[in-house]
Amino acid sequence: MVNEKVEQTAEKKTKATAVKASSKKDTTKKTAAKKTTTAAKKTTTKKKAATTKKAAAPKLVIVESPAKAKTIQKYLGKGYEVMASMGHIRDLPKSRLGVDIENGFKPEYIDIRGKGELRNELKKKAKKSSFVYLATDPDREGEAISWHLSNMLGLDNNQENRVTFNEITKSGVKNGMAAPRHIDVNLVNAQQTRRVLDRLVGYKLSPFLWKTVKPGLSAGRVQSVVVKLIVDREREIQAFKQEEYWTIDAKLSTSRSKKQFPAKLTSYQGEKVEIPNEEKAQQILSELENKDFVISEIKKGVKKKVPAPPFITSTLQQEASRRLGFQAKRTMKAAQELYEGIDLPKLGAVGLITYMRTDSLRISEEAVQGAREYITGKYGAEYLPESPRVYKKKGNTQDAHEAIRPTMPSMTPEQVKESLTLDQYKLYKLVWERFTASQMADALLDTVSATIDCGDYSFKSSGYSVRFDGFTVLYEESKDIPEEKSPALPELLQGETLNLNDLEKNQHFTQPPARYTEASIIKALEENGIGRPSTYAPTITTVIQRGYVERESKSLVPTQLGEVTTKLMEEEFSSIVNVDFTAEMETNLDKVEEGTADWVQTLSTFYTEFEKNLTEAEKKMEGMKLEVPDEVTDVICENCGRNMVIKMGRFGKFLACPGYPECKNTKKIVQETPGSCPICGGKIHAKKSKKGKTYFGCEHNPQCPFMTWDKPVAEKCPNCGSTLFQKAGRGGKLHCLKEGCGYEKE
Repeated sequence: MVNEKVEQTAEKKTKATAVKASSKKDTTKKTAAKKTTTAAKKTTTKKKAATTKKAAAPKLVIVESPAKAKTIQKYLGKGYEVMASMGHIRDLPKSRLGVDIENGFKPEYIDIRGKGELRNELKKKAKKSSFVYLATDPDREGEAISWHLSNMLGLDNNQENRVTFNEITKSGVKNGMAAPRHIDVNLVNAQQTRRVLDRLVGYKLSPFLWKTVKPGLSAGRVQSVVVKLIVDREREIQAFKQEEYWTIDAKLSTSRSKKQFPAKLTSYQGEKVEIPNEEKAQQILSELENKDFVISEIKKGVKKKVPAPPFITSTLQQEASRRLGFQAKRTMKAAQELYEGIDLPKLGAVGLITYMRTDSLRISEEAVQGAREYITGKYGAEYLPESPRVYKKKGNTQDAHEAIRPTMPSMTPEQVKESLTLDQYKLYKLVWERFTASQMADALLDTVSATIDCGDYSFKSSGYSVRFDGFTVLYEESKDIPEEKSPALPELLQGETLNLNDLEKNQHFTQPPARYTEASIIKALEENGIGRPSTYAPTITTVIQRGYVERESKSLVPTQLGEVTTKLMEEEFSSIVNVDFTAEMETNLDKVEEGTADWVQTLSTFYTEFEKNLTEAEKKMEGMKLEVPDEVTDVICENCGRNMVIKMGRFGKFLACPGYPECKNTKKIVQETPGSCPICGGKIHAKKSKKGKTYFGCEHNPQCPFMTWDKPVAEKCPNCGSTLFQKAGRGGKLHCLKEGCGYEKE
């Protein structure tokens, strides 16, 4: 019995211990669970905080230039941070080819030296940002820069984070940000193809030129064609044979008016007259003597003059060259500044023109409407065409952007003049006037053409008067060769006999084709489909800097080096300097951009033939060296009496004695000008500033401090007899710089 009670007590204790242990275990589990729940809540809270913090972080927008960043930041405001990549951040290495030809022409991109701090800052900002937008320029090159940025920052290339702005205005930025897309790989590949093509030509061909022509030369795919065009034109000029011809011109008037008008001999018995020499001209004059001039036919009509379309890149560069005297590089610099944004009173930073690298003539309906409203308000409804003008795009046009136009058609050049530099103002005025005129009514001209018989000979006289000035009230396009103006004719009656006031023979000579100017070479490149709008300015600058071409006034003239190199290229690499081949390559690049051609295959097709030509040329020219003849001058070496020649050194051209090494005499090339120094009477020399701008200084510099941007002329001051100078700029007046004189010619 006792044992039974002991067992029961022990059992109760065991149960109590088990219950207690279980209870303790449950408590431990509950505590652990509670801790787990608390930790989870903390983690969730942290994640929520991080997400909230990320969402609250500003969005990063990366553009190319600081000026553009400043303008866009103004429109985006809080919640956005705009930074500039300062152009490219990665490129092919300068010290080696950087293209793996054997493995699909894979480019070896490296970080551009000197941009390490900027790259780190971009990475830091991107990491802290809630989203990254890539807003580089809206072209192939801009697309490639965005692609490089995306890879550098570890972004997803399929993410819709690529935005473009055709104009840097409030609406332009808003519309761009509202339509993000993923990076266009076809655009990137088209740019890569061009970059690799140029690298292959440059790095493979340059060493060949070092061996065969002279050390330090470099070759370029598009540059070689430009030089060939200029060389070919020079060959045409040199081969041109001048021919003499004569004209017979009469000055006539009616019995009702004393106003004289000209008439030109055109035909004899209905056949065109050709007068090869003075004897023939004199014979005709004799036959015309004492004969009446009678009007046999009068034709009247109305001629329409249509305005030029708005600018594309090439026409902007051409017109700025003709009208303003701007080099293409200067034009594009001012255009870039106008596009990126100008600080205007009350408005802040505003982009004044649309994107300046385009070959499209398309104009937005909003811009057309703005122009029509301005035209109606300023000139009246009669200056508007019945319907808005639409200009057709050309065959090989990309049409990605609008034509170059003012972003606000109502913003006249005079309204913004005080906020612009002189170059910016001149270019904005040109863009604004061209665009506005392109939406105006035709000009109407009343034309009159008279046939005037004198015996068996016939003369022609024509003229016009303006019935309605239309768009010409604002702007007319310049021409490379100015059109002859035909004066208005007096009232003429068929059958009436005219008074002969003068009859003369005039000698003429046929003229060779004109040398290329920047305007005409750009026109030739565009017409032949060579290069793209963005390449014209840098290409021209490059061929001049490399010494293949030089400027003489406004003309582009090949150097001896340019001629020798072109001849070699024609013989050994005919396809590289072939205009049609180069144009076809541009078409192939367009196909890559459109996604209809493979970029690697495009490169492979080109390189196979190029490598074959290079190998053959190297074998053929082994051990041979072409001589570049020196340009002989009329400057005599005072040491040995030889005519000095022009050499090219590290700091440009200089005069050297051809008797080197026996005679080591060298001189600076001096360009003398008319007149004399108004301070000391010494000769005045034309000199170049560090930026390449011409100025005029005394030969005795630095002893004599005289210097001016104004050009000296042969005319003397009527007050003091000193040299007169023409003020810089178009239509600059003549004035005297002699201290105390102050004369200025009216």
